[in-house]
Amino acid sequence: MYTHNASGSSKRVAKALVATLPKPIADYIEANSRLDVDGMLTPFAADAVIVDNGHRHEGYAEIRTLFEEEVVAVKAIFVPDFVRHEKSKIVVEGSAHGDFKGSPIRFTYDFTLDNDSIKMLEITL
Repeated sequence: MYTHNASGSSKRVAKALVATLPKPIADYIEANSRLDVDGMLTPFAADAVIVDNGHRHEGYAEIRTLFEEEVVAVKAIFVPDFVRHEKSKIVVEGSAHGDFKGSPIRFTYDFTLDNDSIKMLEITL
């Protein structure tokens, strides 16, 4: 298992940590920082699944709706501060801040890649 935990200012930490991630995950996180729905969607496989707090979103249409309604609408930006590689998963932890109750909130993002795409993302508190 590989782990990376950066320290320092959160913006510098996030940038350094994102640089260690596989390209599809880095691209997703960077697009999220710009609240760019198309950019967030691009790294996902056409049949990808996101399970967000127990709710399943499958395929581009459902994932786009999730990003538009639950990310961009509340300006939710995920700032990673820890990553570990576990078998076939890449686990990224960090806080999300935005215009939502309880902000910032700490999340764990479990990514599964297939070739050069995100096949599965499970988001938990």
